[in-house]
Amino acid sequence: MRIAATGDLHFTPQGYTKLKDQFERVRDEADVLVLAGDLTNFGQPDEMEPLLNVLVRLRLPTIVVLGNHDYESGKEAELARLIIASGIKLLDGSAYERDGVGFAGTKGFVGGFGRGMLTAFGEREIKEFVRVSVDEALKLERAMSLLRTKKRVVVLHYSPIAETVQGESPEIFPFMGNSRLAEVVDRHGADLVVHGHAHHGKPDGRTTGGVAVHNVAISLLQAQEPSSVYRIFDL
Repeated sequence: MRIAATGDLHFTPQGYTKLKDQFERVRDEADVLVLAGDLTNFGQPDEMEPLLNVLVRLRLPTIVVLGNHDYESGKEAELARLIIASGIKLLDGSAYERDGVGFAGTKGFVGGFGRGMLTAFGEREIKEFVRVSVDEALKLERAMSLLRTKKRVVVLHYSPIAETVQGESPEIFPFMGNSRLAEVVDRHGADLVVHGHAHHGKPDGRTTGGVAVHNVAISLLQAQEPSSVYRIFDL
């Protein structure tokens, strides 16, 4: 299976024609398109609707997770309904199998990496913050436990490892993702993990267990090759 993956489109209606042109060859180059969150800029339905129009016209199986920008206006449930109604597969603690490949995904959340990962100690507000991080890891756990395929792809918005956020300012590392996600991946095993969010990070890394992790934020792809809007993975 050839998987085209990208993320952080931050789509607005003004970019319709440009995005349509950028994706005109993806159907010839890939069997599946994966979008790793931040589909819209401000999480508004009038941003999502024209984006879905572009994606549906590709006539290519498409799998997405939401990102933090898609939550900005508090309309994430409406965006999810639009995505599902269009026939695009939205992963939110859920799984999808196609042609012998399983996809598991969720948005993820912040919290930090390794020994610097925030724990539920102290003020109530800190405990609530950490609870969201834990809940997202549990959603990924549930999704991965549903897969029965030998080949597995994990789709996230936030990073599960620190390596692929290297290049961002160190001060914001804890807001790029968290290691709980990687722990779930290593428990269940995967062939490939893709994420976005870290626009200035590194393209490649690995979990402690050796699973390949790739940052597919579109700005990062274009920094390497200006004409690139997605990355192809052969599985």
